[in-house]
Amino acid sequence: MTHSLVSWNPRNSRVCGKSGSQGTLTGVGLSIGYPMALNGSPSGLSVMSATPGGPAENSGILPGDVILAIDSRSTEDMDIYDAAQRLQLKFFPYIFARGPEGSSVDLDIRSGSNTRHVVLKRQTVTLNPVRLRMCEIPGAKDNSKVGYIKLTTFNQNAAGSVKEALQKLRENNVKSFVLDLRNNSGGLFPEGIEIAKIWMDKGVIVYICDSQGVRDIYEADGISTVAASEPLVVLVNKGTASASEILAGALKDNKRAVIYGEPTYGKGKIQSVFALSDGSGLAVTVARYETPAHTDIDKVGVIPDRPLPASFPTDEDGFCSCLRDSNSACNLNAAQLFTR
Repeated sequence: MTHSLVSWNPRNSRVCGKSGSQGTLTGVGLSIGYPMALNGSPSGLSVMSATPGGPAENSGILPGDVILAIDSRSTEDMDIYDAAQRLQLKFFPYIFARGPEGSSVDLDIRSGSNTRHVVLKRQTVTLNPVRLRMCEIPGAKDNSKVGYIKLTTFNQNAAGSVKEALQKLRENNVKSFVLDLRNNSGGLFPEGIEIAKIWMDKGVIVYICDSQGVRDIYEADGISTVAASEPLVVLVNKGTASASEILAGALKDNKRAVIYGEPTYGKGKIQSVFALSDGSGLAVTVARYETPAHTDIDKVGVIPDRPLPASFPTDEDGFCSCLRDSNSACNLNAAQLFTR
């Protein structure tokens, strides 16, 4: 392992190995997640999106494709956190090493009924962490315009991009928002804190605790607040991990947002890694995250307030369609969407 994956000091740490802290990433340009099949059962480790111009898109990998294996390792029992690391990092026995630009990763991909083997070469790709839509809801009164913000990772552009998205949506008289954190497996801890401050003007965001109790407290101070009062919904799933869970937990426990979805991943440990003489690494847990209500999320996750329909889409256009069509199986009542 490398120290870039986990760190003693959460102010400087990356709490997930997936995202590029500088807004770029040496990888294959894939966003992966856990979509739900129409019958409510998991449909596999699937492709959510492929970065335009990245190795995956150039190889014809499409959203909805299923990843069956990574470097001959079956994904059947592989969680999203492990898979994200393997796509970005090169795995050797007992050690993850930084996958340099030009190094390759082998994938077995199922597209519809066809299965194929793809070799992708890692390259540096630019990450835009935010996508947005304005959804107009016929017949709705107070919430006739809903601003949808999908945050895919917590790189150094994340907080600024969320603020820009809010500004653009407000220019269209949007007064209520949905923040989609599904399949966001984390990134830079400080960006998670800053994004919480965007939505909160006061309150604890997260506690850092060790064997002696609370070691550090992060709180909203009102200085960075942009949208502290507008109605807010947060979408989560089991692919929501690490910094995403800190953000979702803060917004839930402070009653700032209504949380929809399924229990999140449950990554609540802070670890330091020590290099050993044989080239392997020893990970030692040194602290843990607790939500403002002192909930230890490790292996439990953030529990949502309400479930989402099993067929609820993961893309922004699909989200708007479900809000508009009251007869759809994935419809959420816009009038009650923001009611706790």
